[in-house]
Amino acid sequence: MKTILVKVTPSYHIYLKENLALSSFLESYKNQKLFIITDDNVLKEYDAYLKKQFKEYKYHIISIKPGETSKNIQTYNDVTTNLLKLGMGKKDILIAFGGGVVGDLTGFIAGTIFRGVKFVQIPTSLLAMVDSSIGGKTGIDTPQGKNLIGVFKNPEMVLIDPMFLKTLPEIEYRNGFAEVIKSALIGDLPLFNDLDKLDIQEIIYRTILVKKNIVEQDPFESSLRMYLNFGHTFGHAIEHESGYLVKHGFAVMMGMEISLSLGVKLGITNPSILPKFETLLKQGKYNQAPKDLRVFIDQIKYDKKRDKEMVSFVFLKDIGEPIIKEIALEDLYEYTCQ
Repeated sequence: MKTILVKVTPSYHIYLKENLALSSFLESYKNQKLFIITDDNVLKEYDAYLKKQFKEYKYHIISIKPGETSKNIQTYNDVTTNLLKLGMGKKDILIAFGGGVVGDLTGFIAGTIFRGVKFVQIPTSLLAMVDSSIGGKTGIDTPQGKNLIGVFKNPEMVLIDPMFLKTLPEIEYRNGFAEVIKSALIGDLPLFNDLDKLDIQEIIYRTILVKKNIVEQDPFESSLRMYLNFGHTFGHAIEHESGYLVKHGFAVMMGMEISLSLGVKLGITNPSILPKFETLLKQGKYNQAPKDLRVFIDQIKYDKKRDKEMVSFVFLKDIGEPIIKEIALEDLYEYTCQ
C-alpha cells in the first residue's frame, strides 16, 4: 500500500501508512541530535522499536508519566531542564512519540525553548492520529482548566503508522474514536454513515481531511476553527471536574450529547441526529452525559472560548452543518438545569 500524503498548507506534510519507515523521513536531520519525548507506557512497549529505527542517529529519550495529569507546568519545567542538561541546541530536533499528552507537551516545549525549535509528531494513539497531532495547537493544563497555557506551533511533519494501534488498549481506541465521530458530525456525512464499513486507515485519513480543511481556513481559531470544539466546552469541564479520570474522548461524547440535546431544545438542531448519536453512544460503550450540569457550567467560566459572560457554543443544524452561537452563562443554567 502506498504512503498517503496530506499537505497542510502552508507548513507541513502528514504521511500515513502502516509500517511506515520512520527513520527514512528524518534523514535530513542526521547531523542534528534528536530528543525523543514519550511516556513510560509507550516506552515500555516500543523501546526496542525506537532503538532499531534510530540506530544511525544521535538521540536521547526523555520519558514522562502517562496521563493528562502530566500535562502541567512542573512536567514542562522538568523536561526542559533535562533537555538543557543533555546539551540540546537551537538546531536540534524534538520528536513527540506518544499520545495527545506527549504531543501537546512536546509541541509547547518546541514553541518556547530557545524561542522555538523544530519538532516532529509521531502519534501512537488514535486520538493523537486523528486530532491532537494535527493543526498546531499545543499547550498544558492549569489547576483552573485544560489547555489554558499554550502556543500555536506547527510540526515539521506528522508521521502516522496505524501499526501502533495494535498495542493500544481498547479503552484508548474508544477514546480516540470519539474524535472520529465528532469530525464526521461536523464535516463528513458519508463518513458518519460508513463508520462501521471502512478500515481504520481510511477512517484516519478521512478524519484528518475534515480537520485539515477547517484549520487551513482558520489557522488561529478566530472563527471557523471553533467548529472543531464541538462537544468540547462541556467536555473539557467534565474532564477537569473528574480530575481527568474521565478520558478526553469520553468527556467529548458527553459534551456532544449535551450540545445536541440543547440544540434540539432551542430549535437549532435537526431532532433526527440525536437518536443516531445515542446509538453510537451505546455501541461504543460511552457514558451518557450527567443530568445535573451546574458544576460543569461553573467550570466553563474558565473556558478559553469565553468572552466576559458569553461562551461561543458549537451546535449542529444537521450533520456537516455546524454553527457557532454565543450563549450567556446564566442562560446555560436556565437551558440545562431545569
